[in-house]
Amino acid sequence: MTIGSKSAVAESAELRRGKLSVLGIVFYVIAAASPLVGMTGALPVAIVVGNGAAVPGAYLAVGIVLLLFSVGYAAMSRRVTNTGAFFAYVGRGLGIGPGVGSAYASLLAYLAIQLAIYGFFGAVLSGQMAALIGLDLPWYVWSLIAWAVVFALSAFSVEVGAKVLGVLLALELAALLLTGLAVILSGGGPAGLDLGASFAPGNIFVGGLAGSAGIALAFAFASFIGFEATAIYGEEARDPKRAVPKATYLAVVAITVIFAITTFGVVSALGASTAVDEAAARSTVDGVPLADSAAVIFSVAEEYVGAWLAETMAWLVISSLFAGLLAFQNSIARYFFSMGRAGVLPRPLGRVNAAGAPLLGSIVTSAVTAIVILIFWVTGRDPVLNMFFWFSGLAVVAIVLVEILVCAAVIKHFRGDREITNPFVTIIAPVLAAVGLALGEYLLMSRFGLLAGTVAEGVDPSAQAWGLNALGYTLILLPFVVFAVGTVVGIVRRRSEDSAAVADLVG
Repeated sequence: MTIGSKSAVAESAELRRGKLSVLGIVFYVIAAASPLVGMTGALPVAIVVGNGAAVPGAYLAVGIVLLLFSVGYAAMSRRVTNTGAFFAYVGRGLGIGPGVGSAYASLLAYLAIQLAIYGFFGAVLSGQMAALIGLDLPWYVWSLIAWAVVFALSAFSVEVGAKVLGVLLALELAALLLTGLAVILSGGGPAGLDLGASFAPGNIFVGGLAGSAGIALAFAFASFIGFEATAIYGEEARDPKRAVPKATYLAVVAITVIFAITTFGVVSALGASTAVDEAAARSTVDGVPLADSAAVIFSVAEEYVGAWLAETMAWLVISSLFAGLLAFQNSIARYFFSMGRAGVLPRPLGRVNAAGAPLLGSIVTSAVTAIVILIFWVTGRDPVLNMFFWFSGLAVVAIVLVEILVCAAVIKHFRGDREITNPFVTIIAPVLAAVGLALGEYLLMSRFGLLAGTVAEGVDPSAQAWGLNALGYTLILLPFVVFAVGTVVGIVRRRSEDSAAVADLVG
């Protein structure tokens, strides 16, 4: 093989560098978190069955935990620049076996959350198009239309997607902040603004972690999924050693502030003492509370800003979902790329097209999601009650598991590091984050029936932890099983003749 041919091969196995700025990366991760979807879906449930007016404090508490996580995460990003992100860090700190195991678990998480969004997108758009223009098409038609557009955009360079996400995200965040600030600046609802009711520790943790506080915190953790994707774009960033840490901090702080302002505004509009009853009443359809959870924030927007904002937000939910689909499509494709390049998945996945995008990874991602959409269509499963809730619950359990592993990897990696000696960065923040995340994982798993709708018959999920049916236990155990399988694959590959390629996982 000539030198020229070697160069060509090397180029085909690398993403195009220097394409993304800090803001470009932030666009992707905030879009993946889909703030408007969290505020229309998770927030009302957290108010009604969680800690009521103290929900803003729950979101703030989770944001602080994830900010602590970001300290070690950002420090590690200066050591490792790899599109595999999570598993590259775990591999560097804990070894190739756990690194590959976390790669498999991360891939499962991102595939699951994208599938959840496809279900929700199809259901919401189907209802809106039928109500507004009389175009009555089933949910899977709209999901497959979105699927085709997402695949087409992901086949180009990530820069194309970032421009699309930038516009959609700016409108979404503006709508949320406008709603929250309009309530706050007007002095709140009839009861005014009550900071103590929303942010006092005694109110945040009312009912204990096994009760209402645990439910609210579990939904808050679920709302943040996607923020951690900053390092995935490290290889494509301009000056990744600086861009990834900045993007990580900026994304976590931005999402936390947006959630805190919006949730406090909504709770204040509902009234601190009447928030639970008001949220239940505004979301009730045909006598079923929370059947139309989006109506809660829409009604607040209409009351304090105008009907035009509520109508705009109804469409922005669609754009938010689409932005999330595009963001996760790119993340998943880059995971396939990195794992293929390392040889823990088929090697052809570790190639890019002329635009510098991992095309084959995007093709595989689209193939998997199309198959699952078709299965849910053929079997008559509900796109929200089944597809959305099952896969979103699975995704958040998987991603928090990997975040805990990252904390352990950071602690071990920096134990003998002479360049970074700040104990807050190398020990204190990662330990605090690990404790908070472990608590979050327990809350997510113990309240999984409420999150995913997989409750055993006769069990009240808002009053009792666990109580899952067989499907529920299967879904919460799957990330751990996949992690174990991946760990075995990593150990086997490490011992093979091609162990150098596997070592690429750790940067």
